[in-house]
Amino acid sequence: METDSMLLVAEREADLALLQSATPNWVHNLRIVWNHRKLLMRVVLVAFFVNLIVVMLIPKSYVSQARIMPPENGSSNSALLAALAGRSLDGGLLGGLAASLMGGHNTGALFIDLLQSSSATGKVIDQFQLQHVYRKRYRVDAAKVLARRTSIAQDKKSGVITISVTDHDPVRARDMVLAYLNELNAVVTRTNNSSAHQERLFIEARLGSVKAHLERAQQAMSEFASTHSTIDLPEQTRVTVQSEGRVEGELIMAQGELGSLQQVYGDANVRVRAAEVRVAMLKRELEKMGGSAAPLQDFPKGQSGEVQGSIRGGQEPYLPLRQVPRLAVPYADLYREVRVQETVYDLLTQQYEIARIQEAKDVPAVNVIDAPGVPEKKSFPPRAVLTLSLTLLTLLLSSAFLIAREHWRGVDPADSRSTLAREVAHSITGAINRCVGLLRRAA
Repeated sequence: METDSMLLVAEREADLALLQSATPNWVHNLRIVWNHRKLLMRVVLVAFFVNLIVVMLIPKSYVSQARIMPPENGSSNSALLAALAGRSLDGGLLGGLAASLMGGHNTGALFIDLLQSSSATGKVIDQFQLQHVYRKRYRVDAAKVLARRTSIAQDKKSGVITISVTDHDPVRARDMVLAYLNELNAVVTRTNNSSAHQERLFIEARLGSVKAHLERAQQAMSEFASTHSTIDLPEQTRVTVQSEGRVEGELIMAQGELGSLQQVYGDANVRVRAAEVRVAMLKRELEKMGGSAAPLQDFPKGQSGEVQGSIRGGQEPYLPLRQVPRLAVPYADLYREVRVQETVYDLLTQQYEIARIQEAKDVPAVNVIDAPGVPEKKSFPPRAVLTLSLTLLTLLLSSAFLIAREHWRGVDPADSRSTLAREVAHSITGAINRCVGLLRRAA
């Protein structure tokens, strides 16, 4: 019986060898696959459901986009130079020279570098707590994940920059794109080093200094006017001179009248005595208007009324004429200082507004073409495509395994390839058993 079975196996092997020699290799492989079609069908069904479950566990990803247009690089002068360069023989050289002379640069590339800078990405990470969202311990690792999920590209022809952010939350994806745009504006404004910006900073500092000087000058003039009652020195002097002229005219008339009365009635008459009293009152009035020639002094606020009374001889609505020259010099100095500071302050205020307008013109503005919106449709994963692809891959791998197994069975055990495979398998099995033993002893 053993001899018969051995003969039967030998005949099968001979038939198989004859069949393999007479049949092409691909037909033999298809036959192997067809003979195991039921097993492959079961494997495909199991793989389909397993892949479907795995794919359904993959979280959805959404992409939010924004498109911005950088400002123009050059002015009309640079455009003119570029036109001249295009008509010249050596247009590339002259064009580069024109761009360098006019300070031209690629604003789009500058915007991309600013968006990819650590300053911009750091603000986005802090605003949305991406270290917690991405489950990263270190900020550097969160920045790398953010860089992989952020795409910033510029169209070569139009220069339009597209900013795309991928995230599992559609609202957060939209907000992150908006954060990029806001941070780009902030970085551009903060890093602006134009001449208008420097001029605005200088005028702003100078304006603060002049304002402080103006306040001090106004305070000094207010103290002087309060101490010496010099509200409007020219007008007050004019009123005093007019009043003194009027009083002096009345005194001359009163003295003439007194002389006439003395000649007619004598010195003991009542009318003569009344005229003498009037003349004395007018003389005292003139003395009050003339005032004292004593040097001016500054007194505390509480004593200003006494000083004015001592200088002017009373509380009259006019200045002592003898003090007018002494009051005029410090009053003129204080008045001139106030006027100078007011003029400088007004001029600086005008220049400051002009510098602010010019600075706003020089700062590159981010012109948003398409604002970011909340994405309605997921961008990843394509569940049907992934499930079918993984199932097809499982089918191909299973078929390849069956074909390889059948071919391996046909290899002679004494073949060097079979011997090498057994040795490798034995070494791998021994290493695995040793590792398992170590783990059991450690446990």
